Amino acid sequence: MFTGIVEELGVIKAVRRGVHSAQLLIKAAKVIGDSRVGDSIMVNGVCLTAVNFGESNFTADVMAETLDKSNLGKLKIGDRVNLERALSLGDRLGGHIVSGHIDGIGTIVQREKHDIALLISIKAPEAVMRYIIKKGSVAIDGISLTVVDFAADVFRVSLIPHTAQETTLGFKKTGDSVNLEGDIVGKYIERMISFSGGRESDAGLSVEFLAEHGFL
Repeated sequence: MFTGIVEELGVIKAVRRGVHSAQLLIKAAKVIGDSRVGDSIMVNGVCLTAVNFGESNFTADVMAETLDKSNLGKLKIGDRVNLERALSLGDRLGGHIVSGHIDGIGTIVQREKHDIALLISIKAPEAVMRYIIKKGSVAIDGISLTVVDFAADVFRVSLIPHTAQETTLGFKKTGDSVNLEGDIVGKYIERMISFSGGRESDAGLSVEFLAEHGFL
């Protein structure tokens, strides 16, 4: 699990491509400080396992499923990536609970400055939009952000200057792709409402119940 608070920007130093897989060599400093082989490191929102460490880099394998569901397959030498180590029990949860499992790939359709804020609009697939709510949480390239508003297939987030300077969203352009993960809490609620095992749900959960008690 992760928090969506990016620890540093890494740099892709090498990409080794297999028939249905890839291996990334990533230059980093902070995230490799206390990491060991087998640890999880989130790269642009994707949970990857570190399989080797160098003095100032680490290597991670990317399987076919990950290449299919994320934009990691488009990475090239010199690209910057958001990095975060797995959440440690006892740490502050500054963002929200992020699993590192991508729900879909979105496209930046608009960037605009509003005073000090940078407003970014992202077109997203239905698999992501179903979990988008106003003031709710979403992970974009592994960055925990709050939804400002949304329409049928587009949602908007607002970045403070610090986030724009310290993450990939600050320099991504209109037309660029981003990895998206919906709020895991919404997924559990959806599952609990929809699943009854062929009988009435013992929990008695329904959309009406959640709305009545202030969850929706």
